[in-house]
Amino acid sequence: MDMETVHSFGVADYSLFGLTLVVSLGIGLFYAFSGGRQRTTAEYLVGNREMKIIPVTISLMVSFESSIMMLGFPAESYVHGIMFWIYIFGSLASNLLAVLIVVPLLHPLKLTSVYEYFELRYGGRSVRLLGTMLGILTYVFYIGIVLYGPGIALEAVTDFPMWASICVVAMASVIYTAIGGLKAVIWTDVFQFVIMFAGIFAIIIKGTMEAGGVGEVMAINKKTGRLNFFDFNPDPRIRHTFWNLIVGAFLRTFGLCFNQSSVQRISATKTMKDAKQMWLLFSPMFAVTLSLTCFEGLVAFAYYYSRKCDPLASGVISNANQVVPYMVMDVFRNFPGMPGLFMASIFSASLSTLSSGLSSLSALTWEDLIKPHMKNVSEVKATVIAKSLVVIYGVIAVAISFMIATIPGPLSQISFSLLSAFSGPLSGLFLYSVFCPWATSKGCLFGSFVSFVFMLWIAMGQNFSPTLNKTPWLPLAPTDMCSATNSTDDWTNTTMTYITSTFATTPAEPVVPVTEQVGLDNLYALSYQWFGATGIILTVGLGSLFSLVTGGPTEDPDPRYVLPFFDQLCCCLPKSWRSVSRCGFDYTKKPVDDEKEEIDIYNFEKEYMPVNTHEYGNSNVKTKNEASV
Repeated sequence: MDMETVHSFGVADYSLFGLTLVVSLGIGLFYAFSGGRQRTTAEYLVGNREMKIIPVTISLMVSFESSIMMLGFPAESYVHGIMFWIYIFGSLASNLLAVLIVVPLLHPLKLTSVYEYFELRYGGRSVRLLGTMLGILTYVFYIGIVLYGPGIALEAVTDFPMWASICVVAMASVIYTAIGGLKAVIWTDVFQFVIMFAGIFAIIIKGTMEAGGVGEVMAINKKTGRLNFFDFNPDPRIRHTFWNLIVGAFLRTFGLCFNQSSVQRISATKTMKDAKQMWLLFSPMFAVTLSLTCFEGLVAFAYYYSRKCDPLASGVISNANQVVPYMVMDVFRNFPGMPGLFMASIFSASLSTLSSGLSSLSALTWEDLIKPHMKNVSEVKATVIAKSLVVIYGVIAVAISFMIATIPGPLSQISFSLLSAFSGPLSGLFLYSVFCPWATSKGCLFGSFVSFVFMLWIAMGQNFSPTLNKTPWLPLAPTDMCSATNSTDDWTNTTMTYITSTFATTPAEPVVPVTEQVGLDNLYALSYQWFGATGIILTVGLGSLFSLVTGGPTEDPDPRYVLPFFDQLCCCLPKSWRSVSRCGFDYTKKPVDDEKEEIDIYNFEKEYMPVNTHEYGNSNVKTKNEASV
């Protein structure tokens, strides 16, 4: 068999691939013409807050499992080893902690836009608008990166151009998100979840068998240094260490728990108990999925090592993100339909993330930027505007995707480094507001803006500096058995096609020793895993300093919108220590309504009566008087 060749798509592959898009669009059409027909913003943006636990859990999970995970994580393991897997433990800890902090804080507020929290917290719109802008930037770049993934994957295994793939995926996600709303997004996510996992398990099982079994896969990767689980070096410039993977993942993921997609799904559940159960289910499922994709990279390397023909080393492909799609076309050459299934799984992962992102962007823009200036607009007109926003953001995402195509490296690194310039300061903004009762709106604006400018500078330097020394790949597999001749195969009566002409004929990233960084490259060399944590620390630190210098808050914040940090995270500490950590703020103090009647802020959720949604700028939380009506 010629190891440098791959098969083109056959009829069965195109059929399975096309069926995925058709079903996704069909779900959107179903919800466009069922129920309330998405005529209100409550139904369109948060599913009338009546969604069931299981579909919402699956939707939340696949919202964060895109082409970045399906292509970037295996590519990471293939060229740098399995150390990235440690990231999962920091992420898992954050997600479990969110059950104790994020859900109890946000579910009672019945938010549509997560940034409504800032207006409730500070009583003004300036911080809310800043959070909204950072959130929008995070999302449009995120879905732009996600769009790039399936394009590069399909180009690796067919002659279908990347730009066309990007446009097709964007158009499909825009259509079913725009017409079907959050209900369509959630149920399409469930369908795409099944396709995605079918693709992952297919490549792991078949690839492991072809490589000689699990034992052989692990032996090959151990021999080539890819089972490099631990590195305790404290140097922050080292790309991956135990410290930046655990601490960086913990802080970054905890910030993402305040993500708009997360809050939309928290708000879409009926009760706080449902929201907590959803997150408890989501956390381990997400960790298992990440583990599978990391192992997928080890399987791919063992397969090509055993065949002695590495597609990267031979120059057949030039991008590590194309390794798994290339391998799929190879190992399933005699199984018509299987390559189509795997490509459908990659597109499903991207579609689920894109639909969630577009839905979130629509909700953010309507609630935070447009609704305050259109107070008397009808629900029908508001829903039309929200649907139009989905289309607009889809076009913007396509443009960003073309820009992302110029940046080399695994998708995981590209996304983490670029997105952290926006999400790091934004995560810090939430943590500062939730855990620091001394926080002020001025401190928020100063700390997050300086953090944003600094992190964007570092991210641009790391991705575009021509003199920065990149971390070299581990040694690739041999190329002894690679062939340079065409051959034919009769499994689909199509000719086996090369992709050599499509890509460069030399390895994309030479394996060379790293030399000492000089000048600003020492700053740009900061591990991308520290980006999110650095943004958070700068926002909280500078914001606290600026708040104290400018006199601090004029009055204590409402206890409904702040939490005691050490009480939540270190409940085992002695009460006297925890009391000191509260900095004199009384978290047990109950707010009072206009008639000075106290309410129980920890039990007001129990009645689950319809929320009296006030105009923006006022609390969405029911008072005791309202609950008794």
